[in-house]
Amino acid sequence: MPALLFRVSWFGRCSLILLSSLLAACSSTDTFEKPAPVPEIASSVYLKELWDISVGDGHDESFLYLEPLYTGDVIYAASADGEIYALKPETGKIIWERDTDLSIMAGVGGDPDQLYVVTRNAQLIALSREDGKEAWRAPLPNEALAAPRSNGSMVVAQSIDGKVHAFDVASGEKLWQYDSAVPALSLRAAASPLVGADMVLASLANGRLMALSNDTGQPVWQYQVGEPAGRTELERLVDVTSVPLILESAAMVVGYQGKLALVDIQSGREIWSRGASSLHSPMIGQGNIFLSSANGDIIGLQGNDRREIWRQDKLAWRQPTQPIVIGDYLVVGDFEGYIHLLSLSDGTLQGQHLFDDEGLRVPFKLMDDEKLLVYGNSGEMSVFELTDKKQSFSRNRSCPYPKGHFWCSEPL
Repeated sequence: MPALLFRVSWFGRCSLILLSSLLAACSSTDTFEKPAPVPEIASSVYLKELWDISVGDGHDESFLYLEPLYTGDVIYAASADGEIYALKPETGKIIWERDTDLSIMAGVGGDPDQLYVVTRNAQLIALSREDGKEAWRAPLPNEALAAPRSNGSMVVAQSIDGKVHAFDVASGEKLWQYDSAVPALSLRAAASPLVGADMVLASLANGRLMALSNDTGQPVWQYQVGEPAGRTELERLVDVTSVPLILESAAMVVGYQGKLALVDIQSGREIWSRGASSLHSPMIGQGNIFLSSANGDIIGLQGNDRREIWRQDKLAWRQPTQPIVIGDYLVVGDFEGYIHLLSLSDGTLQGQHLFDDEGLRVPFKLMDDEKLLVYGNSGEMSVFELTDKKQSFSRNRSCPYPKGHFWCSEPL
């Protein structure tokens, strides 16, 4: 059964996690939606696994979002139990690995010189990209769920108490802090800040997208993605938990129980908007816009007028991940660990692959426009490419090679 997690905050410091199965107790009119069964389809496209590796204990049965970092020439991945790997994207061969003895809660962020993670005891850690050796650490006032981001001169982390923190990448010295108001109830999810040359874009639980000055941390502009409405705290949830999609001089942003909007980056002026509810960043492909809705529906929108052109409801309440475009297909994962391939043109389900029985949560990464990097909740990580031929694999869980070796699966 899926677990949609929430935070209840008192005085901006305490947090309590509630399972979605308890929502019926919050209101006499609230209901718990049962996930749709795994769709039965006749596949016409398949995923061919190129390599596979196990990254520590993955999310270690915690509700985390430990995204791999793909830089073009290296993949960096971390696990909740402190394992960090640098891998060759083409083969999965280990460049270096380090057992940090850290309990990692957020990451991996990076810049040309360093990697950044946040620990369970709210420490921002900078690590060398060359070997994973710790460079410095700095305290945060509260835990972070999203990976820190850097522009090469400063690194920015966002904690769950609504604060945005900037640090000097060389020394770890704190540069500034921005404090936002935190709702009484919010989703246990967060977006990484976007750090540009002049400003930081921060998605907040109060429904706002904030542009902050890199020099001072003061607001440059703010845009209200969602307006709280309703009598209960659940009805008033308007979290923005996704990273804005940058399109030249504009940012496309979507919120939970809010709207999908395009805003000018320099001024925050709204260019257009339409109602939407999503926890994940939108995706662009073949001139159209694609969303994983909060209720699990996958939606295709006409790019020029945002008119709905198709809707796939067979993944309802299966907690689909952010959609990724690869070739003529849209790819999402779900809470049971299935990868689903949909037609870009009409949303029909064209392929299906069971990857990780502990589920899929973090967005997939597109590599070289033709390969898909997938990281499952258990720590299983693979790279796939599309094929029209069915592949069968048997993963050897008791791999005879050293821990983390990349060839622990053999084609049958």
